[in-house]
Amino acid sequence: MADVNGGVVREKLIIDTDPGIDDAMAIFMAFQSPALDVLGLTTVFGNVLIEDATRNALLLCEIAGRSDIPVAQGSSEPLKGGTPRVADFVHGSDGLGNVFLPPPKTKKIGKCASEFLIEKVSQYPGEVSILALGPLTNLALAIKSDSTFASKVKRIVILGGAFFALGNVNPAAEANIYGDPEAADVVFTSGANIVIIGINITTQVKLTDDDLLEIKESKGKHAQFIYDICKFYRDWHVKSDGVYGIFLHDPVSFVALVRPDLFTYKTGVVRVETRGICVGHTLMDQGLKKWNSSNPWSGYSPVSVAWTVKVDEVTNYVKELLKKP
Repeated sequence: MADVNGGVVREKLIIDTDPGIDDAMAIFMAFQSPALDVLGLTTVFGNVLIEDATRNALLLCEIAGRSDIPVAQGSSEPLKGGTPRVADFVHGSDGLGNVFLPPPKTKKIGKCASEFLIEKVSQYPGEVSILALGPLTNLALAIKSDSTFASKVKRIVILGGAFFALGNVNPAAEANIYGDPEAADVVFTSGANIVIIGINITTQVKLTDDDLLEIKESKGKHAQFIYDICKFYRDWHVKSDGVYGIFLHDPVSFVALVRPDLFTYKTGVVRVETRGICVGHTLMDQGLKKWNSSNPWSGYSPVSVAWTVKVDEVTNYVKELLKKP
């Protein structure tokens, strides 16, 4: 897309994130993509507690030489309150593979995440995309606070859920949705233009030990840092999944934002279970049957759910961006 001066119009993007090792990779990939204009990062609990998520977002901006990018701190707990579930056993106690960096020099902005999201989407209606990499609390708060938010956001690409596949927190649920199932249900039924990338897709795309070494030995701008933070993450994958390498949950979701052609999709209404043993379960009505009475899926706008992925092309795209000088 070109503007009147013949230049390329960059897509405006906000990344809602709980960094997180694979979040760090996706954030660096966004900074390395000339077609994107990153308006800011909003933080949420998830892989780490909110204070650590904000610290890590500020650190990643500094490491990337992008301290100009605002970081807005978001929710410290799910919509219904209570202690958030934190995945420090996956990402390390610092959220970045226990590399324990010195504190950032920059500070978060005064606005909270939901205020920042509402402000930017209102400032540029129809132009701002959101990449949501953690629990969906901030987005749900924005939708609840501003009835026009869902119609003004360009699209929301979400890492979350497991569609007709097992979860990764327990057999029923994926971590981001499990972290705040009420928020996920608010977002999925909001009527916004939504694309969901479930772990049934992201667990098909891995970096092997050899791939990680290839990145480390490249001239990639952040290659050594990525290799260092991935050590802890890789060791957890060996213990948890028997995988000698890492799944690329957040980077794959980023690729779905910029290269949707590398995936196929199905559309349907998605609801989230908020009670019982299947809390956090995501279920899509694929439209295969005409129901003879209404049910909890009736009357909501359909969303797009990634259905297949071109594994080799997505893996290569991720590696190319992470090896980019």
